[in-house]
Amino acid sequence: MRQGGIIVGLLLTSACAAPQTLLLPGEDGHGVGALAVLEADGQEQVKTIKPAYRQLMNGLPPPSRSYTLYFVDGATNLVPESRTVLDQIRADVAVRPGAEVQVTGHTDTVGSEEANDRLSLERAKQVMSVLAAEGFSPDALSAVGRGEREPAVETGDNVANAQNRRVEVIVR
Repeated sequence: MRQGGIIVGLLLTSACAAPQTLLLPGEDGHGVGALAVLEADGQEQVKTIKPAYRQLMNGLPPPSRSYTLYFVDGATNLVPESRTVLDQIRADVAVRPGAEVQVTGHTDTVGSEEANDRLSLERAKQVMSVLAAEGFSPDALSAVGRGEREPAVETGDNVANAQNRRVEVIVR
């Protein structure tokens, strides 16, 4: 009986695999020209979008973009290489009317959890304040600190790791 329940459960969950939908660029490389649907079984269907709908599809907001900024050990100062990434974020937000920016701070595992929670939030707020100073609406910016909870690279406790000292920025 139990085996029959497992089989039914597997069949039901396999039916939940939704197809993936992709918007393909137009012939000029801009806007939307076609719609591709990838079925769970690997089948692909591509449909050209009718000209009447193309304008509607081109009005969709651009997909979200994510950026990663890195910080000096134990501080809220960016490493020099991250300054160019900050410029990319500014440019991306500037061309997205009504953009929302989510800023999430992280730390490595050096120090206490409480100290890392504080530092990760300070890093996120630092990036947020730079964007707000550029004239971006503070209402569209949010900052959170995750401390050492979501490392980019798994390490032991009290391990300094430059890849974990970061702020992730999502622009949508």
